[in-house]
Amino acid sequence: MKKMKNWLLTGLFFMIVSTVFSQGKVTGTVTDGTGSLPGANVEIKGSSAATSTDFDGKFTLNATTSVGEIVISYLGYQSQTVKFSVSNGSTTNLGTIVLESNSNELSEIVVKSTVVDIAKDRKTPVAVSTIKAAEIQEKLGTQEFPEILRNTPSVYVTKSGGGFGDSRINIRGFNQNNIAVMINGMPVNDMENGSVYWSNWAGLSDVTSAMQVQRGLGSSKLATPSVGGTINIVTRSSDKKEGGSFSSGFGNARNFKIQGSYNTGKLENGLSASVLLSQTMGDGYVNGTPFEGSNYFVALGYSTKNNKHDFQLTVTGAPQWHNQRSTVSTIATYQKYGSLDEPNIRYNADAGYLNGEMYNIRKNYYHKPIASVNWDYNINETTKLSTVLYASMGRGAGASATGGIRGKTYNDLVAFRTADGLIDYDKIYAYNSGQPVFINGFTGPQTRAKVGGVYQNTFSTGSNAPGGASTGTSGISQTSSINSHDWFGGVINLNKKLTNTLTLDFGLDARTYTGYHFTVVNDLLGADEFYDNSVASLKPAGRHITATYPTDVQWNVFDKKSYEKISFNSTGKVRWYGAFTQLEYSKDNLTAFIQGAVSQQGFKREDDFVYLPTDPLSSTDYENILGGNVKGGANYNINEKNNVYANAGYYSRQPFFNSVYPNNKSTVNPNLTNEKIIGFEAGYGFRSRFFNATVNLYNTTWNDRYLKGNALPTSATIPANSTYTEYVGLNEVHSGIEFEGYSNITEKLKLTGMFSYGIWEYKGNATVNAYWQADNTPVPGYSATTVYMDKVKVGDAAQLTASLGASYEVLTRVTVDANYNFNDNLYAGISPINFASPDNKGSLKLPSYGLMDAGFSYKMLTGKNKDKSVNFRLNVNNVLDRIYIAESRTNTFADDFISGTSGPTYQSSGQVYKGIATSNQVYFGFGRTWNFSLRYDF
Repeated sequence: MKKMKNWLLTGLFFMIVSTVFSQGKVTGTVTDGTGSLPGANVEIKGSSAATSTDFDGKFTLNATTSVGEIVISYLGYQSQTVKFSVSNGSTTNLGTIVLESNSNELSEIVVKSTVVDIAKDRKTPVAVSTIKAAEIQEKLGTQEFPEILRNTPSVYVTKSGGGFGDSRINIRGFNQNNIAVMINGMPVNDMENGSVYWSNWAGLSDVTSAMQVQRGLGSSKLATPSVGGTINIVTRSSDKKEGGSFSSGFGNARNFKIQGSYNTGKLENGLSASVLLSQTMGDGYVNGTPFEGSNYFVALGYSTKNNKHDFQLTVTGAPQWHNQRSTVSTIATYQKYGSLDEPNIRYNADAGYLNGEMYNIRKNYYHKPIASVNWDYNINETTKLSTVLYASMGRGAGASATGGIRGKTYNDLVAFRTADGLIDYDKIYAYNSGQPVFINGFTGPQTRAKVGGVYQNTFSTGSNAPGGASTGTSGISQTSSINSHDWFGGVINLNKKLTNTLTLDFGLDARTYTGYHFTVVNDLLGADEFYDNSVASLKPAGRHITATYPTDVQWNVFDKKSYEKISFNSTGKVRWYGAFTQLEYSKDNLTAFIQGAVSQQGFKREDDFVYLPTDPLSSTDYENILGGNVKGGANYNINEKNNVYANAGYYSRQPFFNSVYPNNKSTVNPNLTNEKIIGFEAGYGFRSRFFNATVNLYNTTWNDRYLKGNALPTSATIPANSTYTEYVGLNEVHSGIEFEGYSNITEKLKLTGMFSYGIWEYKGNATVNAYWQADNTPVPGYSATTVYMDKVKVGDAAQLTASLGASYEVLTRVTVDANYNFNDNLYAGISPINFASPDNKGSLKLPSYGLMDAGFSYKMLTGKNKDKSVNFRLNVNNVLDRIYIAESRTNTFADDFISGTSGPTYQSSGQVYKGIATSNQVYFGFGRTWNFSLRYDF
């Protein structure tokens, strides 16, 4: 009996051991119903066993129990729990697991912080599109980061001058100063002017997990400048699965990039880390625009075992320099250095040679690292506190030219041009150093005169310009306008689930910004010194400067270098205090919210150049302005396939810094008023296994828009560049319809498409006032001048866009894809002062154009478990090498007279290109470009 008992105990023990330590495998494939989901997180509930899906969406897990549940989650999808059972030593295949949702949702399982306002599909009532990391990594190639959004409805992206990172984006007819850009919940628009310089963020393409574009007022709880929309960028986190990658790519114009990354995964002690480094360089597609950029990303994380606290420290930066094309040439100039039918679209009026090497006086160099600490605290099952503290120190400048020779600037169309249109910097250097040179357009050799025994450069225009600027005593220098800053901020949000249906958010947003603005001399180009007479306390003697500073990237942003400054030196300070709240109702098929925010911005200006130290205007008090917004909306899911939504909102937005203190002076603008934005939107969504689509209707009214204009035309009483203009009562209305769809025709063939049609016009007439630059006083006779803007088209973006794309898996993991993007109703940028006559011709319509892009991908699985891969990718953009005008700075019509009010027109004299007068200043888009990349994921 005792033996029998021992055998029973022994058998029971072995049964327990075999159950606990069984080594069965669980496999499966994760899709979204339309295609595989590589990189989805798969873990056994209640254990440390976890993995992620491969490039085909497949996974294999070693189970230590015979029964259990696996939890599958993926950025942009609802998580799913699946039960399994497996025998010891065997394998259980769960088949295909479909995650519900589409690319328009970012699940909070991955986006843990409630500070990050991510729109959720069939729940958040806004128009939204999401670009996944895989698509960014695969298709971006050598394009600019914003260009990945060009196939999103109502989005228009151009490369502008064509330098590295100089692209710009427009959403629903609003430029990027009026688009909120958020990174992990942090606002990154410049606090002085709302600008976003993509060259400072070139590395984002390497570290972005997903990018979501919310068109319209968006779902952000902060009082952000989201007139046209919000771009939410979610970067990779430290607790990604263990592994890494190495990649290398190259393309035309000697474009080269190398990158490496590694993630530790979440360790047993709760710590995690992620590191990424990359380097890119190239000659640039446009002549004379070489560049070099780096990118670093470091993330450290810690989670407590009970998951109550999660900390993420992130530091990222993208130091870079790139030469630019800042001079906007006329179509005739591009034709001159190309042909009438094929203008030289690579032509750069700023490029040339100096001492036998390519030289460009226009250069941008900047380093803007940003560090953030995210803390998410799960207080209890119904309460969560999310906090982000961040800091950014930007250091850098844009280099350009100052001064003139014989009254000619460096980029004069004739004076210093070689036969192929390049700038003869050798000639400028020779003249600056006193050598006799022949200047195009002048008779005989020209020799420079000394001032005080030296060759002295100075300014050629403005109050500092001596009479010699147009004679023989002035030269040309390279100078940089420094635009550095220190920026600190924080956002805190308390998320409280009041009931099963009501959730309340309340938070605070605080920021402080100090911008440093001054000019330094980089290169005297052969001269001996620079004369500056800008400092009020040193007038009339001025200063004789010999110090020069290189145009190098400053890696150490904590070093506040000492400079000898010229031209201007001012410090702009902005303080921001805000509070926001949101109440959300969610029950069954209905989700509704109401949201409100209030903020106070304070603007302060310091200037020790224009003003004496004893002058109160040398350091102003803060000019505090109150603003805010209120938004609300609702989404109703009719059934599993159909949903409808609507939203409305009102913004009272404070003016930018240069509106408060116009024209670099410290006198507060007496006409300050908040801009008012009213938005309405409605939409319909359809979701099925084979077809997803969204349709949106919108109307946005923008009243009391502030706009600073150009100088008045030169006359007998108005010297050149001595005035500036401001517009009062400038209103716009932007309305339109948008469609976005996705379909998997077969398991291997997938289609995407979008269409948007906008009517973006000025509403009513406005008035313009003119002021003297010297003291901001009104110019007599130029106050409240009417400009006839009613029904004039808003320029700088295509009001009709469409695209159609297809992807086909030819063989297993061998895919070809193509996309055609069409743009029409594209109008030139305008200056309202040109509409002083009631019978004006409106905005100049540019030719429509379409671009074809194509790609080829091959993924080769490697490793014992096929959990590693080598990925090949070839991108070809503008396959058909289409020549097209991407933007125009001027509004000259083909039937305009070439000069005066009579005589030949541009049309009658044959000076037109595709129906456009060749005197218009334009930027052409890029021709055919290509890039190839090879990546190893392990």
